[in-house]
Amino acid sequence: MLEQFIKENSDYNIDKLSEKPIRSIVKSFSWRIVGTIDTVLISWIITGKLTTAFSIGAVELGTKMVLYFFHERIWNKIKWGK
Repeated sequence: MLEQFIKENSDYNIDKLSEKPIRSIVKSFSWRIVGTIDTVLISWIITGKLTTAFSIGAVELGTKMVLYFFHERIWNKIKWGK
């Protein structure tokens, strides 16, 4: 369902050299898992409070996943380095 929506609302069909949008989504999830663990650990070390660290991690998880997805899609439109 998500993949169909993305295909209908993206330029992937025009540019076959770019990654499929679903790949960008999966990459954003896997990278955010790593990044969020890092953020939670750093936040815990700095604040000394695990609940605060998880709160910070939860907020950054959502925002950075969205930012990464759009960052990937923009870079797929840039011809430099291809």
